[in-house]
Amino acid sequence: MKLMFRPLFFLSLLFCATQTFGVRIQSIPEVNSDGVIQTELQKTVSLVCQSKGGIETQDDEELVWLRNDAVVILTEGNKKGNSSVCVSPVIHEDNGATFTCRLSKNATVMASVTLNVTYHPELSGSEEVVVEEEAELILRCNIWANPPVSSVSWTLNGSVVDLFTDGFLLTNDGFTSQLTAHRVERSLHEGTYQCIAKSPIFGYGETTKQFSVTVKDMTMKVPLWPIIAGIVVVCLTALLAVISRWHKIRKCCK
Repeated sequence: MKLMFRPLFFLSLLFCATQTFGVRIQSIPEVNSDGVIQTELQKTVSLVCQSKGGIETQDDEELVWLRNDAVVILTEGNKKGNSSVCVSPVIHEDNGATFTCRLSKNATVMASVTLNVTYHPELSGSEEVVVEEEAELILRCNIWANPPVSSVSWTLNGSVVDLFTDGFLLTNDGFTSQLTAHRVERSLHEGTYQCIAKSPIFGYGETTKQFSVTVKDMTMKVPLWPIIAGIVVVCLTALLAVISRWHKIRKCCK
């Protein structure tokens, strides 16, 4: 009977300890059940760490904040009992960042929250592009977003780009959508292009960027390296001729 009682007694003490010993984080916006705070770019996130009672966590207990593995610098009046941290404005680099509050004297007593920063692609405005016939045309759209965009489409003069007929190659690495024409033809490739990215988040909708492409006549390019090689050959030939006739030149000069 005693052997059965001791484990139960130990578990009851452990349960009481978990209720009275530790730290907790309160936040605006609120943290969800998974310890994640949903926010957006340019918003503000306020975090408050509170020590939760018990003999080990008195009001004069010093608290420490970490952003990922880096210590957050706190003022002297913001370290004991309750301690707050403000993230303002929220930036791209805050996405996935974990903020941890722990006791200074006991690093095992801690609480953590992670930021999930949502944002749509930064697509806007218009860009002027001039390209020669038979040259390569490359158009790029920044589609970096959280969560990732649900779709990306390209139009030319209001119609969906025909990749096969118009000789285009479309690539997407999750960060950039790139439309390429390896051999430009004025009749096929000149006009107004639009890159359209759609976000799965309600309220973000579509973001677009426009490209105005002008195709100009191909210019005849002078081959530089053959010209340089020819000049070098002529100079060396002249130098060798002078050296071979050096003795006769000296006699003429006397």
